[in-house]
Amino acid sequence: MASPSSVAPDKRVSAAPIAAGTRIGHVHLKVADLDRALAFYCGVLGFELTQRLGDEAAFISAGGYHHHIGLNTWESRGGPPPAFGTTGLYHLAILYPTRAALADALQRLIEARIPLDGASDHGVSEALYLRDPDENGVELYWDRPREEWPRTADGKLAMFTHRLDLQALLAAKE
Repeated sequence: MASPSSVAPDKRVSAAPIAAGTRIGHVHLKVADLDRALAFYCGVLGFELTQRLGDEAAFISAGGYHHHIGLNTWESRGGPPPAFGTTGLYHLAILYPTRAALADALQRLIEARIPLDGASDHGVSEALYLRDPDENGVELYWDRPREEWPRTADGKLAMFTHRLDLQALLAAKE
């Protein structure tokens, strides 16, 4: 059987866009140490633990949802992070409802002494980039209102990457 990457796309498949209301419901991360992962996601970022299955898995959420993030050690207990240059998750992105909420997240990171890999203004959003204890990439961001998104003269989206002013972001904290 041919590998998926060697199979030509089926020209009969419709190029119609996916339904506008479709969204990513949750992500599961393989972690080496469940307690360490929970200390980061719940203790630092503030997610709520909704269910724990011993030392094998935990489900966490924001606002009472059943889970936004699943953490498990089923295939990874005590394991090292994936090697650089391999495929896998680049980062998970956590969308905050307001700029003030993102500022609160930045303050939490500062207080926990968790370093940032980067901080960017993309025109459509402002984002903080970091690593969790298992070296998974994490993006914390908020979206600007659509009417503020940068556009070209012909109306196409014109995202960019500029350095994010962290002091201005912290000043937005409620």
